[in-house]
Amino acid sequence: MTRTRAFIALGSNLRPRTAHLQAALDRLRDVAEVTAVSRFLRTEAVAERDVAATDPEFRNAAAALEAGLDARGLLAALLEIEAGLGRDRTAGAGGPRTIDLDLLLFGAAVIDEPGLVVPHPRMHRRRFVLEPLVEIAPNAWHPGLRKTAAELLAELPGQ
Repeated sequence: MTRTRAFIALGSNLRPRTAHLQAALDRLRDVAEVTAVSRFLRTEAVAERDVAATDPEFRNAAAALEAGLDARGLLAALLEIEAGLGRDRTAGAGGPRTIDLDLLLFGAAVIDEPGLVVPHPRMHRRRFVLEPLVEIAPNAWHPGLRKTAAELLAELPGQ
């Protein structure tokens, strides 16, 4: 079976945030080999809608996986884990969420299909995604921008 190295971003803005992240990692282990996990970072909401919708504090992390699924299959598994942990997608992008799992990178794939875009289209602009990713894989390659995660993080403005 062919296995692909993938990177996932994890986030939660509903208490107990750390428990939600750990539960998601436990479920991820049922669908792929989790080879690395960053620390759980405390981050602030990045948009007013996030602050208005919920507690402004988030927990974010990144995980490296060896997946035997294709990208669409892995995405389906991520969405199933979110649903199983009580993620309510009707609240919209800025709403409260027990868990948010984003497929950041899937090997060297560049995919732009309805419902599936890899690399994640906003990962290079999000410190809360890049910091934990760089912690576990500074040389993770963004095939669209042709830069490493560490290079993308270094290009972000401000602290």
